[in-house]
Amino acid sequence: MVDELDETLTSPDNRRRHDRSRLIIDVFFDGKDETGVASTKDISVGGLYMNTQADLPEGAVLLVRIPLDELNQVVVNAEVVFSNPGHGVGVRFQGLSDDDRATLELELGKM
Repeated sequence: MVDELDETLTSPDNRRRHDRSRLIIDVFFDGKDETGVASTKDISVGGLYMNTQADLPEGAVLLVRIPLDELNQVVVNAEVVFSNPGHGVGVRFQGLSDDDRATLELELGKM
């Protein structure tokens, strides 16, 4: 008899380490083969989901710039951990500095 896998344990929502907030802004990304502007769907201090038609495969590393307001922006490397071709990608931040983390936490705390 084969045990059935409990979908609630493997869903993306249950694997996240950080709570996500709805923050819809334009972000700029630069990768090896693709560069562009995308809109966010949700964001946390661990990563974000961005709506884009760009073909960004899982494992791709991007430089992402997140303008939060006229004075504050976060620039961070991010790895594509989920790809839905033609619709968007989920990325995990890599090496987020303490200052950038604090900036994101402050901005997300306003929501």
